[in-house]
Amino acid sequence: MIDEATAPPAQLAPTGRDRWRTWWLVAFALVVLVAGGFAVGRRIEQGGAAPAAAPTVVATSSSAPAPVVESVPTPTPSPTPTPTVEQSVLQLPGAVPVRGSGQFSYATSRGPVFGSRGELRRFRVAVEKGSNENPEGFATQVANTLGDPRSWIGGGQVRLQLVSGADAADFTVFLATRDTAGKMCLRGGTNVSVGGRPYTSCRTTGKAIINLDRWRRSATPFVNAKVPLSTYRQYVINHEVGHELGHRHEGCPRAGGPAPVMVQQTLTLRGCKAYAWPRLNGKMLTGPRL
Repeated sequence: MIDEATAPPAQLAPTGRDRWRTWWLVAFALVVLVAGGFAVGRRIEQGGAAPAAAPTVVATSSSAPAPVVESVPTPTPSPTPTPTVEQSVLQLPGAVPVRGSGQFSYATSRGPVFGSRGELRRFRVAVEKGSNENPEGFATQVANTLGDPRSWIGGGQVRLQLVSGADAADFTVFLATRDTAGKMCLRGGTNVSVGGRPYTSCRTTGKAIINLDRWRRSATPFVNAKVPLSTYRQYVINHEVGHELGHRHEGCPRAGGPAPVMVQQTLTLRGCKAYAWPRLNGKMLTGPRL
C-alpha cells in the first residue's frame, strides 16, 4: 500500500499560461545567443582575440616565376703595376735576374694618341718572362714618358700611341734580362757588351730593347751624380725610341749644360749634365752629330 503523503504528484497537462511562459523563455535564450555573437564580432573588428581558426592552405602553381636574385660578379684582380720609383732612389736593391725564358708577355693596355701633329707611330710593350717585372707596370712608365710634352711628341713631328700586344704596331719596346737583351741586340747588328757582359740597351729595326740591369741599377754616370733612377728610366726610353724615330748619337753642345737625350749617357755624359728629355724650354735640345 502506498502512502499518499509520500507519493509523487500527478503529472498535470500544461495550461495556456504555462505555454506562454515557455515560449517567452525560448525567445529570451535566442536573444542572448544573438547578442553574444554580435559581441564576439565586435571584438574581432577591434583587434581583440578571436577563436583560433584552421589554417588556410593556398595552392601554388608550379609555373609561378622564381624570385629574381641579382648576381654580383666576382671582381677580377687587376695586375699589380710596377711601383713608381721614388725620387731619392738611385738603384733598386736585390739581385737582378741575369737571364729569363727568352719569351715575352705583352701588355694589354691601350692608350690615347700622344701629340697633335705628325706621323702616327703605334707601339707595343713587352716584358721577358722570368724578369720579375710586370708588363702593365712597364707599359705605364713607357707611355707616361713618351706622352710627356718634353718627349718626341712635343715638336709636332710625330704622334705616338700605345696599343695592345694583339694589335698591329710600328715598333715594340722590350724589357729583357741582360743575356736576352745582348742576344737580341747582337742579332740586330749591335754589340752592347762592356767588360764581357751585355751592359747597355739598344735599338734594332722595330725594336727598342731595354736592358733589365740598367732598368733596375741605372748607370754609373747617373749614380755618381746622384741622379734618381726614375730620371734614368725616362732617359733610356727616350733614347732608344729616338733611334727608332731616326735620330743618331750626339755630343755635348756646351760643357756643364744639360745633355741632349741622344748622347750615350749610359756610358758618358761628355761633359754635360744628365738630362732625360729631347726637349728643353719648349725647344729641341740637340748636340753635334757623332
